[in-house]
Amino acid sequence: MTSSTQSRGVAMRALLSLAIGSFGIGMTEFVSMGLLPGLATDLLPDVYATSPEDAIAQAGILISMYALGVVVGAPTIAGFVSRYPRHRVLVGLVIALLVFNALTFLMPNFELVAASRFLSGLPHGAYFGISAIVASELFGPAKRGSAIAIVMGGLSVANLIGVPGGTLLGQMLGWRAAYVVVAFVFIIALVLIIRFVPAQPGDPGRTFRQELGIFRIPQVWLTVAIGGVGFGAYFAIYSYIATFVTEAAGSPEWVVPIALVVVGAGMVAGNFLGGALADISVRRTLIYGLFCLVVTGALVGLLSQHTVPLIIALFVFALTSATAVPTVQLRLLDVASGHRSIGAALNHSALNIGNSLGAALGGAVIATGWGYVAPAWVAAALALVGGAIALAAFSAERRATDRRLRALEPEFRDRTVGTDTIPTV
Repeated sequence: MTSSTQSRGVAMRALLSLAIGSFGIGMTEFVSMGLLPGLATDLLPDVYATSPEDAIAQAGILISMYALGVVVGAPTIAGFVSRYPRHRVLVGLVIALLVFNALTFLMPNFELVAASRFLSGLPHGAYFGISAIVASELFGPAKRGSAIAIVMGGLSVANLIGVPGGTLLGQMLGWRAAYVVVAFVFIIALVLIIRFVPAQPGDPGRTFRQELGIFRIPQVWLTVAIGGVGFGAYFAIYSYIATFVTEAAGSPEWVVPIALVVVGAGMVAGNFLGGALADISVRRTLIYGLFCLVVTGALVGLLSQHTVPLIIALFVFALTSATAVPTVQLRLLDVASGHRSIGAALNHSALNIGNSLGAALGGAVIATGWGYVAPAWVAAALALVGGAIALAAFSAERRATDRRLRALEPEFRDRTVGTDTIPTV
């Protein structure tokens, strides 16, 4: 069944089913950040008794293991499964997400939980990559950005509802309870995807070696760099929201969840705005969005001394950041040529590279004594670099197109030589 024959109702049910899976992924990826003290207390009791700070820092390895799983799994799994029917692939990926996240709350010690977090990250990028291809096929070329934004909306809603709720539940009932909820979300997603996502063929002629040819495309590397650096701007601030609120603005700790919800709302709004704008122009959305991110990052820094203005600035910053998520996804689909499965999945490798980069640089400037506001200036600088890379990428693409057109000019002239002109009256 082609995209032109899909009814809008069928397509929307399919996209919402995929968005439920995205919600589960968003929750499992980010809820660990709010549960680090509980994870440290339960899994590293001896270290925690000696030094809570060291135990929490060591528990942070669990976040890094998930991110490593995403970076490794996104291109490899997407490359291997590109030949298979996409509906079956999505069902298999959700089953893997369900099993590996169940292992997280079942494993008895730190080492096994860390292994389960790595495994949980492996299907992440492939799920989003295949979902993006399915979504773009369902809605057709003119609405690809909006379709991808619906699927990615689950990730944004997870930051608005799932992560704060899972954090609260984990604090009340223990960290394992949050991952029980995650597993339950994947059960729902599995049922809905089986029921509502229509069959779509894969690319049966493709091999893993052919898929790896994507890494010979310079524009793919440039787009991953844009995503990694641009997303790094977001995580430079997001990773340190608690210190912005409590240390820079001097607010009590109960304001932190409010700030997180506001940021989540900005992410939801920005995701759908980015999808709509990308349908109009990927290039303009990406370039203008990144340079707007420079301004909004600086705005967070300038307003960080006052609670209400800071929270408003965080909303605008999150909204601006989120416009890049569907836009970079769409750009990767465009430049990946015949390697769409890996191309779409690489967006989430870039996202997790940005996660590591932004958090590391934000922490570094705080550690050097530049103050708790310094991550905002890191964010602005990263967004500026990301914008410069985007300008360079589109400029290189335009020059390559001009060269191809000039190469065709002699052939075009040869074909027109000797042709009869049509007499005019």
